[in-house]
Amino acid sequence: MKKGSFRAAVFAVVKKISKGKTLTYKQVAEAAGRSGAYRAVGNILTTNHDPKIPCHRVIRSDGKIGGYNRGADKKKIILKAEGAI
Repeated sequence: MKKGSFRAAVFAVVKKISKGKTLTYKQVAEAAGRSGAYRAVGNILTTNHDPKIPCHRVIRSDGKIGGYNRGADKKKIILKAEGAI
């Protein structure tokens, strides 16, 4: 896998998460081709500032919200507004 291609794969997976739905960091890692790289998914999504990539729709496997580069409270508000939680 070329350097940067996992990052691109993560963004491609997250871009397809529809409004009102969520995936876990682990599910995103699996769909991007590296099942054990769920922490890397979180690190990659922290750098996202593209509104076309809805990184707020990625949550923890234990059902908790997880982090968000605009704050966890903001993430929770957006997910509630979308009907995902």
